[in-house]
Amino acid sequence: MKINYVYILSNYTNTTLYIGVTSNIYRRLNEHNDKVVDSFTKKYNLNKLVYVEEYSSIVDAIAREKQLKGWRRERKNALINSVNPEWKDLLKDN
Repeated sequence: MKINYVYILSNYTNTTLYIGVTSNIYRRLNEHNDKVVDSFTKKYNLNKLVYVEEYSSIVDAIAREKQLKGWRRERKNALINSVNPEWKDLLKDN
């Protein structure tokens, strides 16, 4: 069974958020870290994974991504704080 991910990236000052979806979290995060594409994440240096959810269905993952993108910043912050109150990089700080 393939796992799909909805994830939130931030920068090290926690001033900007990016919400994405992928079926290969490690490859996708490497692409963000290596800045292979001129993009929003490159412009704002977003490479700290602060939140992640897993889904078995890509349809469900995309629906959740759209839902999160529609939230106000305060609600996104509360979601991150509920599982990662120190906003640690979930890949590097664990």
